[in-house]
Amino acid sequence: MAVSATGEVSGSARRGRRVILWRHGQTSWNVERRFQGSTDVELTETGVAQARRSARLLAGLKPDAIVASDLKRAAATAAELAALTGLEVVHDEALRETYAGVWQGLTHDEIIARHGEEYAAWKRGEPVRRGGGELETEVADRAAPVVLRHAEKLPDDGTLVVVSHGGTIRTTIGRLLGLDPSSWESLGGLSNCCWSVLGEGAKGWRLMEHNAGTLPEPVLGDDD
Repeated sequence: MAVSATGEVSGSARRGRRVILWRHGQTSWNVERRFQGSTDVELTETGVAQARRSARLLAGLKPDAIVASDLKRAAATAAELAALTGLEVVHDEALRETYAGVWQGLTHDEIIARHGEEYAAWKRGEPVRRGGGELETEVADRAAPVVLRHAEKLPDDGTLVVVSHGGTIRTTIGRLLGLDPSSWESLGGLSNCCWSVLGEGAKGWRLMEHNAGTLPEPVLGDDD
């Protein structure tokens, strides 16, 4: 990588476009370990504070655009970054969390007790309509194109922030990386107000960071 004395990357080694997929702040249902899905639950006071802290960090990356789920918890999180950057948030219902039917509103213990076989199959990576809702591939079908459409509008080396939900972010990452859906669960979850970073590479999108809560650091070494 060619870097000038001022630390700037030369044109022959441009970073490429970057997508930051940012999960919303804490809600009361998160604390209760209650499955939210597409239920429109607001942030707690702690969730608002998480969003403000993370927004201060992400604003330092000088994002070029923000797109967010229209559910209150994601919209409120995105608003904190918009307030610091002056960017307009584009809301899109295609970035909502997975609709999970009768699972929504149940705690994880209740889901395991009532729908244990279905839960176990999901955790094994099998295609499952949790609670009679959406398949993970269907979530990716609606969310990933939104991310790509907004990423394509970025300038060279531009940054897009996508404010969404843990399940939707995981399935979108899996789709953009070209992973088999049965392996998407291996990506793991995101903590409230943490994010994952996809970078544009010569062969497509690469996962640069996952479940991060600090600013992305450059990769310095043989695999940059």
